[in-house]
Amino acid sequence: QVQLVESGGGLVQAGGSLRLSCAASGDTFSSYHMGWFRQAPGKEREFVSAISWNDIYTYFGDSVKGRFTISRDNLKKTVSLEMKNLKPEDTAIYYCAASSRLLPATAQRMAAADNFPFWGQGTQVTVSS
Repeated sequence: QVQLVESGGGLVQAGGSLRLSCAASGDTFSSYHMGWFRQAPGKEREFVSAISWNDIYTYFGDSVKGRFTISRDNLKKTVSLEMKNLKPEDTAIYYCAASSRLLPATAQRMAAADNFPFWGQGTQVTVSS
């Protein structure tokens, strides 16, 4: 199994930037596709971005396309989410999640939270207007 710890959240003004990081421990990091999801108060968990284990495929939710970038470093066992031009509607708790690389990294599969069995505790991002 893999353990995940997010960091980098905080308070930022609209139009600003933040970089979230997720550090993994336990199992071999390259055994997992990685994803970011978010959940705002009173809303369902939403897909943000995902990256395949070998860094070949990346996916983004429609609301963050062109503003967010995902990357990973398998040697450092980290996955990062670079967020630019932040908007108040980006305010949420952001979660890092892992999914076995034995399963295909298709767009549909990677966007579904149910396909990620391992989760971090989340980090709060607040964007003020």
